Amino acid sequence: MKTVLKLAAVASLVALGACSRTPAENNAAAVEDTIDNAVDNLQAIADNTSNGQVADQISNSADQLRDAGSNAADAVRDAGTAANNVEANTVGM
Repeated sequence: MKTVLKLAAVASLVALGACSRTPAENNAAAVEDTIDNAVDNLQAIADNTSNGQVADQISNSADQLRDAGSNAADAVRDAGTAANNVEANTVGM
């Protein structure tokens, strides 16, 4: 029972932490999570591949995907920041 209560407390803290983030940050985090899952899957495939060259190519693809995902998440954050700046600059016009 104590474990369940601890897990519930941690889940509520995580939820509260997510509330303080901007929508752009939440979207960027979702992009990163999705990419991380895909990269983890590629790494698992590479680990289970018996051909060394193919495994290296899959690992390289995973690294490229991770970089692309990081760039995409940064673009989402930047777009959110730009939208907020435009909104802040137009208030009171």
